[in-house]
Amino acid sequence: MSQHPSLRGANKIMTKRNVLKRFERIDILKGRGKWKAGDRGLGLPKTKSES
Repeated sequence: MSQHPSLRGANKIMTKRNVLKRFERIDILKGRGKWKAGDRGLGLPKTKSES
């Protein structure tokens, strides 16, 4: 019996997402040099994904 397409793994979906997870936003800020060790993870500035 085959598997329904909606139940396949999320890793196969490669679309650009508008909303990023907090850790993804922190990674982007680290890459831009706007994140220092010890900064709080709340109230992060808006970022655009680099996809």
